[in-house]
Amino acid sequence: MTVSFKTLASAAALAVLGTAATAEELRIGTASLGGAFYPMGQSISNIVNEHAGSGITMVPIVTGGSVQNPNLISTGEVEIAITNNNLAALAVKGVGPYTAAGPIDIGAVAALHPSVLHMVVLADSDIQTFEDLAGKRVAVGPAGGGTLGFVNFLLPLHDMTVDDITPSFVSYSDGFSQLTDGTVDAALALSGYPAGAVMQASAGAELRFITFSDGMLDKAIDANGAYLAVDVAADVYDTTDAGVLIGVNNMLVAPNSLDAATVQAVTAAIFDNLEELQAENASARQIDPAASLNLAIPLHAGAQAYFDAQ
Repeated sequence: MTVSFKTLASAAALAVLGTAATAEELRIGTASLGGAFYPMGQSISNIVNEHAGSGITMVPIVTGGSVQNPNLISTGEVEIAITNNNLAALAVKGVGPYTAAGPIDIGAVAALHPSVLHMVVLADSDIQTFEDLAGKRVAVGPAGGGTLGFVNFLLPLHDMTVDDITPSFVSYSDGFSQLTDGTVDAALALSGYPAGAVMQASAGAELRFITFSDGMLDKAIDANGAYLAVDVAADVYDTTDAGVLIGVNNMLVAPNSLDAATVQAVTAAIFDNLEELQAENASARQIDPAASLNLAIPLHAGAQAYFDAQ
């Protein structure tokens, strides 16, 4: 299929599958404040509220983040959510952090921005590489967020365990506040960039990225094909040097039981008005519409109908 992504009015998109229910409010699961998921969910909600029509509205919900969000869909606490590609694949299989819940019947709605693991210290810190975190106080994000999943993945690769650090389980905003006031030695955040918490910290302190030792980033990517290396320029946060960080692509997901016409209207609202979304949200400028056709899980029937119409 050739995707041209020409403008398609939301009303026309709805005609394929019928009209969505009147006055339907969708709760979109995001993450903690200070990262990129919440403002992305807020911007998507604004686009949906403006353009989806047929009484469909959306409201962003603060959550634990990418790990928790598929579980929140499973329990009905949100109707749509942002998560990482690798976590979506684990959720539909019911493995890893979703073993207790069992397979979660979700479909992909849209490819979003990549998230990168911000590993940040003050510029004068003696912490240079990931191994130097041993014995240090580290803000690792909320307990249900994707940052901790990355930490638990990276620690064994470096012959370390969580017992080798003193973790602080706080929101990204609180974690980077703790960094600048000296409560922790390093702050980590899996987020799109620029991340609000890091931006706020950089306004009052000089920051530096923690690096990987030679060969360790390649080793991590080889160990999990969902991960990738992402270059973050020094001028993003006015850091002393650019960062070569580990990252993962994100996606919007919804339960396959959610009305296909509703999902098609949401998908149309996003991609028919992508320039408007990108003008509002810096992370949205990294969205590649074609990537929605090559995700880790199948598209929801409503999203598939939208892309089939292009």
